[in-house]
Amino acid sequence: MQASAKEQGLDYEIFATAASDADQKLATNKIDVVLLGPQVRYLEADFKNKLEGTNIPLAVIDMTAYGMMNGPKVLQQAIDLMK
Repeated sequence: MQASAKEQGLDYEIFATAASDADQKLATNKIDVVLLGPQVRYLEADFKNKLEGTNIPLAVIDMTAYGMMNGPKVLQQAIDLMK
């Protein structure tokens, strides 16, 4: 995703974190979108509750894009959520 953003001239900070560290990251960073890996899709309801009232969009990353490490497609998913 970072390489794809750079290639497109987009100045995005993209980072991944363990689900157990997400609360700290949400509290200490300006977050525009949250994408969950398909392997933690079961946490989606928990994250919806955490993000309630924040206007931060949430989605599970497309499984095929994740499995194929298709950074441009995942980046586009994030961009679409921010619109």
